[in-house]
Amino acid sequence: MSRSVSHWLRSTGVTLGALMTLAFGVSRLQPLLSSELHSIKDTDDVYPFPPPPVLRLATLGYVAATTDVLWGKLLVENGQHWGEHRPFGDLEHYLDAIVELDPTFRPFYEYVDSLLCYRPMNGHEPDAWEARAYLERGTRELPNDAEIWTKYGQFVAFMGPSYLASDADRQAWKRDGAFALNHAVELGADVTLGIAASTMLDSRLGEHDAVIRFLERAYAITDDEGKRQEIAGHLARRHATAANDQAREALQVIESRWRLHFPFVDRGTFLLVGPGPDPLRCVGVAATLEPACSRHWDPLLAVGGSR
Repeated sequence: MSRSVSHWLRSTGVTLGALMTLAFGVSRLQPLLSSELHSIKDTDDVYPFPPPPVLRLATLGYVAATTDVLWGKLLVENGQHWGEHRPFGDLEHYLDAIVELDPTFRPFYEYVDSLLCYRPMNGHEPDAWEARAYLERGTRELPNDAEIWTKYGQFVAFMGPSYLASDADRQAWKRDGAFALNHAVELGADVTLGIAASTMLDSRLGEHDAVIRFLERAYAITDDEGKRQEIAGHLARRHATAANDQAREALQVIESRWRLHFPFVDRGTFLLVGPGPDPLRCVGVAATLEPACSRHWDPLLAVGGSR
């Protein structure tokens, strides 16, 4: 009996010794292996998707859903790289895939400049050029979107030039950005953006005539009387009083016709509809030659218009 007990004790001791040895080995090796694995993941990212043309086929028609998944994964990966303070080498792969799948994906154009120029770890001049190319594509894909034009104009005029080494490139970018902001205003953006862009064009870049043309258009399209007065002041300071008077007169003609004939629609719709000549006054062939009976704005505004 005692021999059995002593045998059991010996075997148990051996087993416990082996387990303790294994536990000690794991405790020593696990941190080393974990650190090595983490360093491998830090330096060797794996982009898990095929090239953009193949990826479109692989979606099996679920393009919008795949675009959303890619966009979400891009934001997560970008955040992880920022948190780990390491470069995000696959950023362009994600961007190219998303814009290939859905070139009208608006969130892409809202954030692509920040993703490229504020990338881990810091953007450089090529990133600014790349961001501009993506934003220019946005203006082509969504040509009537005032927000996309505003985003493009703000980046090219204000943010992008800080990354450029050449003074000539910086001046060219500011000029292009200011014109883009003016175009955004014409599409419906806040007219204040256009006033700021016009100030930059005139004071820094010498585009005096272009500024006057824009301010005349801005005066005609805004409904805010305070902003009209501000624009009139800018025109007056640029010695464009005659042009300002013409714009004011044209605006009065348009608004008088608008409120007389179509007060139930917005002014933009009325401008598309046309002047709306008086049917009683404009009866007959001879009357069609009168400017006041024209169905187009140019002849009417040339003579000041009448009811």
